[in-house]
Amino acid sequence: MARWQPETTQRLVVAAVDLFTEQGYDATTVAQIAERAGVTKSTFFRHFSDKRELLVAGQETLSRLLAEGIAEAPPDAGPLDAVAAGLERASSAMGPANRELGPRLRAAVAASTELQERDALKSVGLAAAMTAALIARGVQDPTAHLAAELGVLAFKRGYAEWSEGDRDDARGLAHHALAALRELRAAAASLG
Repeated sequence: MARWQPETTQRLVVAAVDLFTEQGYDATTVAQIAERAGVTKSTFFRHFSDKRELLVAGQETLSRLLAEGIAEAPPDAGPLDAVAAGLERASSAMGPANRELGPRLRAAVAASTELQERDALKSVGLAAAMTAALIARGVQDPTAHLAAELGVLAFKRGYAEWSEGDRDDARGLAHHALAALRELRAAAASLG
């Protein structure tokens, strides 16, 4: 096994998700993940502290992109319009590999309580990043929290539709995430 290869993190994530799907999270070892990815076990631990951390690979980048998009929204943009700008920015970083991984990742998470807990923590982290960015724009705390939670929900719904949808549909993740945000905005308005 080569010690340093390009895109090691992505290969480790794909190997882990495939193994989690094939044999279950609990039955999958770090050694198996490393072997499937074509790296050593010590290389695995240079990238991740344990196999749970594979689920949140890229979370820092995603949180940063969401926050940057919110910060760069026009000054007169309302909270949900700023969230939409964050969703567009973050969606631009998601490519075909992310789309292909989505259904397998969702299946692996659905089959493991531990991964469901880790996924929930990931959502909390994304919401916190968006909340902080909205507060920095001057949005009041409760409104910022609500807008951020709607943003996380829109991102997750959009990602699910994009990754599980028709492969001939050339519309990107941003289209689906923004459509989900519009639906959530309408649903929130109907609450009265």
